[in-house]
Amino acid sequence: MSRREDKVALLHMRDHATEAVENVRGRDRSDLDNDRIFALAMIKLVEIIGEAAGRVSTPMRDTHKQIPWKQIIGTRHRLVHGYDQIDFDILWKIVSFELPRISEQLEEILNEDNTNES
Repeated sequence: MSRREDKVALLHMRDHATEAVENVRGRDRSDLDNDRIFALAMIKLVEIIGEAAGRVSTPMRDTHKQIPWKQIIGTRHRLVHGYDQIDFDILWKIVSFELPRISEQLEEILNEDNTNES
């Protein structure tokens, strides 16, 4: 995979993580139970983040071990293949507590990459 393809995947991850984080502001865990559209949106955003993570090259993943690549990709697989057994408590923890940190880390990686391109 080229540097450009890695950058595109990282941008997708960051953008969708940021969108999920923005969408949970002012919400609480019960909204996943009571608002089907919100729940489906959160599921889809996390799926996309996992799909994009799977497109990041091994060298890039090895360079940035602070990102939990395996867990992100595994979560995507769980959501897609175990769609009928999604634990909303886990999904809530991911979008509320994990994604803000991951989004910041992805931003740092992208900023590093921009600095290296200059």
